[in-house]
Amino acid sequence: MKRAERLHALSEMLRRSGSRGCSAERLAGEFGVSVRTVKRDLAALESGGVPVWSRPGPGGGYGVAAGASLPPVSLSPAQAVALMAAVSAAPDAPYADLAAAGVRKILDVLDPRTRARADELAGRVWATAPPASSRIIRSALEEAMAEQRVIRLRYTAGNGTTTTRDVDPVLFASTNGQWYFVGWCRLRNAMRWFTVSRIERATVTRTACGGHTLDEVGEPPANARPVHGRGA
Repeated sequence: MKRAERLHALSEMLRRSGSRGCSAERLAGEFGVSVRTVKRDLAALESGGVPVWSRPGPGGGYGVAAGASLPPVSLSPAQAVALMAAVSAAPDAPYADLAAAGVRKILDVLDPRTRARADELAGRVWATAPPASSRIIRSALEEAMAEQRVIRLRYTAGNGTTTTRDVDPVLFASTNGQWYFVGWCRLRNAMRWFTVSRIERATVTRTACGGHTLDEVGEPPANARPVHGRGA
């Protein structure tokens, strides 16, 4: 790992550690460098404006001051391109348009040198994305999920049967290359998985959802995880 990338990763690890902090030894082990190198990196972060604190003695360590003013964005070119690639390759993902707008905001505030390097690297990453489903339909699904309101769907099943049904939104899920809208179907009085590409019409109603939970969906696959990406 190059030093610039290590500094980015080090600052992020310190932020995640919160008030507990991390010892220099733990940081050195995490990044495969010496304690002396970690302390030089910490000094570089502090010189660059990151509010690093230190706590001496047993149980001490280093962290980032809570609530302190931090630089608005601290990304390496590779991290910036990773965001661009993820959004470009998943236009059918929930809130994909908002994600693309968020990435543009991030790119706009990168320092010129990092932005130039990110643009050059992005040209070396191509994504062939499947056709996106109707923006109107996806917007309705996203609104219903965020606001937890019942949505009325016109849906054609795999056997060709078309029905109109009211659904309490519970979950978006991606599996086998398909996005699914999972919710409590009031027509069938059961939890159902709706393939997003098979939804022909979607209208958000004013009816609040009935309180159905993720537990009612059942056990997720072993490799399934929420997209918040929080690690230990």
